[in-house]
Amino acid sequence: MLYDYSSVSTETVRRETDEALAAADRLIAAAVAAGEPGFETTLVPLDDALDRVQLAYGRGAFMARVHPDPDVRDAGQAAEERLAKWRVALPFRDDLYRAVRAYASAGDAATLAGERRRLLDHWLRDFRRAGHDLSSEARAELERLQARLVELEVLFQRNVDEYHDGIEVTREDLAGLPDSYVERLPQGSTPGTYEVSLEYPSVFPFLDQADRRDLRERLEAKLYNRAAAVNRPIIEETLRIRKRIAALFGLPSWAHYALEVKMAGDPAAVHRFYAGLVPPLRQKAQGEVANLAALLEADTGETDLRSWDWRYYENQVRRREFGLDQNRIAEYFPLDVVVEGIFGLTGEVFGLAYRSVEPTRAWHPDVLLYEIRDRATDSLIAHFYADLFPREGKYGHAAAFPLVAGHRRPDGTWERPVSAIVANFTRPSGDQPSLLRHDEVVTLFHEFGHILHQSLTRAEFVRFSGTETELDFVEAPSQIMEHWAWDATVLRRFARHYRTAEPIPTDLVAELVRSRDLDVALRTLRQVSLGLIDLGFHDEADERDLDAINRRAWEVSEIPFHEGTFFPGAFAHLFGGYDAGYYGYLWSKVFGDDMFGRFREADATSPEVGAAYRREILEVGGSRDAAASLRAFLGREPSNETFLRMLGIGPQPPGESGEGAPDAGVSDAAPSEAAEQEPGAPTGRGAVGGRPQA
Repeated sequence: MLYDYSSVSTETVRRETDEALAAADRLIAAAVAAGEPGFETTLVPLDDALDRVQLAYGRGAFMARVHPDPDVRDAGQAAEERLAKWRVALPFRDDLYRAVRAYASAGDAATLAGERRRLLDHWLRDFRRAGHDLSSEARAELERLQARLVELEVLFQRNVDEYHDGIEVTREDLAGLPDSYVERLPQGSTPGTYEVSLEYPSVFPFLDQADRRDLRERLEAKLYNRAAAVNRPIIEETLRIRKRIAALFGLPSWAHYALEVKMAGDPAAVHRFYAGLVPPLRQKAQGEVANLAALLEADTGETDLRSWDWRYYENQVRRREFGLDQNRIAEYFPLDVVVEGIFGLTGEVFGLAYRSVEPTRAWHPDVLLYEIRDRATDSLIAHFYADLFPREGKYGHAAAFPLVAGHRRPDGTWERPVSAIVANFTRPSGDQPSLLRHDEVVTLFHEFGHILHQSLTRAEFVRFSGTETELDFVEAPSQIMEHWAWDATVLRRFARHYRTAEPIPTDLVAELVRSRDLDVALRTLRQVSLGLIDLGFHDEADERDLDAINRRAWEVSEIPFHEGTFFPGAFAHLFGGYDAGYYGYLWSKVFGDDMFGRFREADATSPEVGAAYRREILEVGGSRDAAASLRAFLGREPSNETFLRMLGIGPQPPGESGEGAPDAGVSDAAPSEAAEQEPGAPTGRGAVGGRPQA
């Protein structure tokens, strides 16, 4: 029975949280008090406790991201903080540590294998990282610091979600934008004006198409200063705390602490990965900048291409050289048609079937609910919600949230997973449905990769369910999905004009696909620069000037820094698990590209390859090392050849690999758009998915 979200209130959020924590505490107490330690008496109750907390997250804390009532969002935020603090405090418990250690020393623990051995090893690692090898004073300090980090993470994201700003413009100021865009804009504070907000369906079309260069600059400045004033001190305190935690373990930086549990292993591997990419990318990007600057000069007489110019002139190139009008393209991608296209593709490739569910009993009337079934047996696999339009106070990006973790219950029955896509696409207007820009189509494919990862899991334990993998691998199943959003055969299957139902013209698809690599070096360097901001904040132990780190990272992008801005103020990847981990989007793209190569070798929609991918990647989740899953699916060690070829800076032969990480022109490191991560995940992760924030 699915949860009734339509009856959620501040009281239900508090009650679900209270009851879940009480039940989880009873389970932990039983594990600690077990007369004789054993897997079923020690580790199974521990995983069951995580399940109770995950359920409470989905029923309560998640409401902080999506509920229309601000009081319920406040209650959800409080619940999120309570659940996250409980999860952080768990490995600090001496009694639980002693119980697990006692079991680890028992005879039957030595016989564990597979996922059960992995569960024990991961908990022992957690206890070590909670400081049980440290002095009691150091461990008490560590626990206080970790609890404070939870508070800061929740507050940071709430400040971003609640932030509202924009510019007011006249109709003349909107030159270059289509009437359909203008009609959707709310009125400004004075008659005859319109408000262009920082919500995605408002801000990015403006930056792409508005002819007024000065207004693009003003709007981008506001975008890059979102929540900067309130969140900068939060970032500064967070970095001080993280640095202190690293020092307690004798490590030079937080990046060293955080990367221990990721595929990369340490920040040196990430620096080598970037070092192998940046020089050839910058060389390629210089030519891309020169082409865009020539258009700027023709328009204005100026040659200094700025950050508020490149999206606009790239859009001009798409129209002039490729004949691509994003507004015309969107007419072939009404949201419901794209959804059906994704269902058709993944149904064929992965052996799935989808059905709409009514009533949804969701948290908002806009939300849709679907069930996923196995096509061969018609057995129910999972449910997912789709909350796809912006509204006041809602989570502002795009992400996939696990609400119920799929796993084997202690009684042997199967808990079916439930998840949610949360995004901010253009609303229907009048007789016009929601029409997606192609980059929004790519975003929807990306997010659905996370939904499949969460939904198709066959992991035995909550600890390894779905997207609970190494964080620098978790984006690979979403990166691979993006490839189908650029496949001409796939696009022609479903793209239909919203008025005439005519299929998208073959020549339009051909030009769209041909334009995929337009300014690919600039786009990749933008992602590298964000990764360098994140890594710089967490790996430069003696660097206290955040502005200097921010500016230095921007220099890599070949686009001058936007003076007077502090983009990290809304850079949510600094929190909640992606800290010192933003590199993972590019890193995991290597794996996504390599895995898609196996589809290309057979057929992009091969059910045989799809079945292997479902079995070896999606169903496995985090129940084994990501490197082992890659080898199982690929039948070989991973390679970076497809990745480099798509960037136009290779092919280069892969170098030596360490633990399955492909080389990127340097030794033992590897990994396009990025994803959004939520803080406060009770089992380690609250949300995955999304694309770059700017």
